[in-house]
Amino acid sequence: MAPVTFWSTPGQYIQWAARYKPAIFWSIVLGSMGPVFVAVVPPVRRYFGDGPRPQIPLTYPIPKGPRRIPQGYDD
Repeated sequence: MAPVTFWSTPGQYIQWAARYKPAIFWSIVLGSMGPVFVAVVPPVRRYFGDGPRPQIPLTYPIPKGPRRIPQGYDD
């Protein structure tokens, strides 16, 4: 069977692509689901209690008080 063009018969083209070019077909299907996930997943996560993440610290906290130097480890 010769490859059919999408614009002449979309249904036949989808069937042909699913059978003879499955990698391209499924990558298009999964890629088209991306915008749906962007619109649906965040509200569902908030509904189940998954709130915003705490900010990652960019500096190491300095301990308060004088620094204790360890004893007994000299060469």
